[in-house]
Amino acid sequence: MFKKKISMLKSCLNISKLTFRSLFYFSMDQPQVPPAGEQTKEQVGEQAISKSQQKYLKKLEEKEKKKAEKEAEKVQQQENAAEKKKPKKVQQEDEEEVDPRLFHENRSKQVLALKQTKDPNPYPHKFHVDLTIAQFRDKYGPICTEKGKIHEDVVSVAGRVVTIRSMGAKLMFYDLQGEGTKIQVMANEGNHKDQELSFEKIHTLIKRGDIIGVKGNPCLTKAGELSIAPGIIQLLSPTLHMLPTAHFGFKDHEQRYRMRYLDLIMNKKVREIFLTRSSVIKQLREYFDGKGFIEVETPSLNVIQGGATAKPFKTFHNSLHRDLFMRVAPELYLKMLIVGGLDRVYEIGKNFRNEGIDQTHNPEFTAMEFYWAYCDYNDLMTVTEEVLSSIVLKLKGSYKFKIHKGDNPTITLTEHDIKSGHFKENEEDFIELDFTPPWPRVSMMAELEKKLGEKLPEVLESEEANAFFNQQAKKHKVECSNPRTTARLIDKLVGHFLEVNFKNPTFLIDHPQLMSPLSKVHRQYPGLTERFELFVNYHELCNAYTELNDPFVQKALFQKQVEDAAKGDDEAMGYDEGFIKSLEHALPPTAGWGLGIDRFVMLLTDTQNIQEVLLFPAMKPEMSIEEMQKIQKEKEEQKQKQQQQQQQQQQQQQ
Repeated sequence: MFKKKISMLKSCLNISKLTFRSLFYFSMDQPQVPPAGEQTKEQVGEQAISKSQQKYLKKLEEKEKKKAEKEAEKVQQQENAAEKKKPKKVQQEDEEEVDPRLFHENRSKQVLALKQTKDPNPYPHKFHVDLTIAQFRDKYGPICTEKGKIHEDVVSVAGRVVTIRSMGAKLMFYDLQGEGTKIQVMANEGNHKDQELSFEKIHTLIKRGDIIGVKGNPCLTKAGELSIAPGIIQLLSPTLHMLPTAHFGFKDHEQRYRMRYLDLIMNKKVREIFLTRSSVIKQLREYFDGKGFIEVETPSLNVIQGGATAKPFKTFHNSLHRDLFMRVAPELYLKMLIVGGLDRVYEIGKNFRNEGIDQTHNPEFTAMEFYWAYCDYNDLMTVTEEVLSSIVLKLKGSYKFKIHKGDNPTITLTEHDIKSGHFKENEEDFIELDFTPPWPRVSMMAELEKKLGEKLPEVLESEEANAFFNQQAKKHKVECSNPRTTARLIDKLVGHFLEVNFKNPTFLIDHPQLMSPLSKVHRQYPGLTERFELFVNYHELCNAYTELNDPFVQKALFQKQVEDAAKGDDEAMGYDEGFIKSLEHALPPTAGWGLGIDRFVMLLTDTQNIQEVLLFPAMKPEMSIEEMQKIQKEKEEQKQKQQQQQQQQQQQQQ
């Protein structure tokens, strides 16, 4: 009977199984109702649930309902918590998938709108900075050691946003970069103190590449990352172009040299190269200032091309109505200063040579020259060993250091390249250079005679000597363009036989006089001069000599240069009457020295291309798409021809 009762209750109230399970136990304690056929009218009426039972069932139902709601709420909270832990893909990250041109268009519209509304002003005039990012790290790195604790100091820093991460709508992380150093910005809505801009608005505006200012408290995150927790973030200058991603980096050589600003943003090692360059120049100045030298400036525009054997740049001065030449070297002016009584002078500046562009040559380059009265080339070899080895020791910590045999692949290496495991280097990829003084000294003509295996002509300025060196160049297949003067032929033969052996610092000494029109004749060997070139890693680094101070000999040598120019040698020097006149006023015994700073920096920074050590190197004009397609088509046609030739050769062999 009690089963019928439960069935009837279930049908009437449609309550859950859980509720009826409770009702079952409740009914077991109640008196049983007789079958329907045996019931009286009073008993049939009593089949309805009593008020106490209805009240009980209602309470039970409400209890179960509340319990179910709590369970659902708990599940939702767990889901929300899990969702918050996931780094959400924010708008800035989505923009990585946008076409760069579309990004530029959209961002330009946004910034132009901000310029109108000034909400906020995208280009404010000033933001006070308390510390650089490097100073921030140095000061608060040792102080902020407790994870999760915010320091009481309030400081302002500024820099470029290079990465953005979101941990939900109320927590943003930025990596802020400045002067080659980074810190993390941990922006929490709870710390936001800007009364004019909401947390959401300012962080919606910020994009990767923007310059921002941050004012807040130093802290150490729970993950142990030194950070700043900002109360205020200000947009200082928005980028209109999408930065390359950290994953792929910025590696294309052409683009890197043309957009050096972007190269410096993306590649930390590029910045280090130019810091090293600055340090080298600073140390050179300190050394020579300490020796009592004075730094001077001489003209870059000259009436006569001179100072070195090189092809000059030519220009025209409208007011003077005459041609002028960009200097190839400041030598003649500096020696005039020695005549004037400035016994120790040096100059660091730009020289210009209208020659080809390759891995070791740029049309304009930085050189240092110094001139020292009452010294000779032997003194200068000692000075060279001393100053250059001291710079190497200070920068490298040792006289010995390694460089890559070829191009240095680590300049544009990204963290992804390293983590992926694809980038590997072996010992055979490197060579070791040893700057430990003293350095070997090799006599040019004596060593060349050994390499050729034939006795050299005693008189070099003769037709017989020219014929001999012409024959040697042809015999050994050494190329030399016209005019094939004796000086040019000797230079090419020396490059072929001698310079290829000079890996470590080596002095190549005692050059022929016909190759050195400004050098003093050797005191022991007729026809030679007291001159040396320093070679390192198979390239010339320094050039120096005991200076010619005899005006009669200098006149004759200048006249020989004029004759060479008439034969077509566009590197020959002109006849400088003003310099001759200064020599006639007596130049004391003097030694002069020149250093190619760019090449020295190349060695110290492990770079094989001079363009890597020049902030803005000379570049060939950019090609249009049509020109690039034409070149590509020509390459493909050439490749097809080569393949056809190979196939024909194989068929003939078969």
